[in-house]
Amino acid sequence: MKLSVRLRPVAFIAVLVVIWQVAVDRHPGQLLPGPWGVAGGIGDLLQHGLLLKYVVASLFRVTWGFLLAAVIAIPLGLTIGWYRRAEMAFSPLVQIFRPISPLAWIPIAILWFGVGDLAAIFLIFVGCFFPLLLTAMSAVHNIPAVYVNVGRNFGLSTADFISRVLYPAVVPQLIIGSRITLGIAWLVVVAAEMIAVNSGLGFLIIDARNAGNRYDLVIAGMVMIGTIGLLLDLGMRSLERVKSFRWSYTED
Repeated sequence: MKLSVRLRPVAFIAVLVVIWQVAVDRHPGQLLPGPWGVAGGIGDLLQHGLLLKYVVASLFRVTWGFLLAAVIAIPLGLTIGWYRRAEMAFSPLVQIFRPISPLAWIPIAILWFGVGDLAAIFLIFVGCFFPLLLTAMSAVHNIPAVYVNVGRNFGLSTADFISRVLYPAVVPQLIIGSRITLGIAWLVVVAAEMIAVNSGLGFLIIDARNAGNRYDLVIAGMVMIGTIGLLLDLGMRSLERVKSFRWSYTED
């Protein structure tokens, strides 16, 4: 890809930042700070050692909540999707709990785990569990019948069938579902940190608002959330280029 093409998104963001600064300069009485004010807020956070602390706290909660959900939901979803009777038994429960917002669990999370990391991790787990479960079930359903029939005709053992047919067939869809779910996890942690903990980027935003209308820090927190969210998505997208995961991708 040409360098000019790669730089287009950067140039577009730069134009938006310039427009933002011009708009603030023309209306100086507004509470919304300009890019330089936000940069100053980020500098203050760095100077006091808070930015790294809050970023690490948020990533810690997202990592554990997402991984716990993946470890439980993906194998369970593959199993339920493979066995029709299991799907018929569990599907009503899944459809009942799935529409419940993770934020609705906040009172229960605080009741069970108190105010702290465990409550936030639980909320992220709940937010990630059902999307990953449904993704795994759908991935099994979308395995072409010819792959299954070939595996059976060759008399593959259960372990060989899982490693040589089931695993490579479902991984690409699981990666896509994980990208979406990781975005959900990042949304949930910010909301949870505004209520259930006293650290993290979500806490930074609400604390800056309550501690003297520091809107430069509010916007700084939003910028960091967006930037880290983009980096997380790019990290998940990079998995799509791993050769061993591209078994069912169409070659360009």
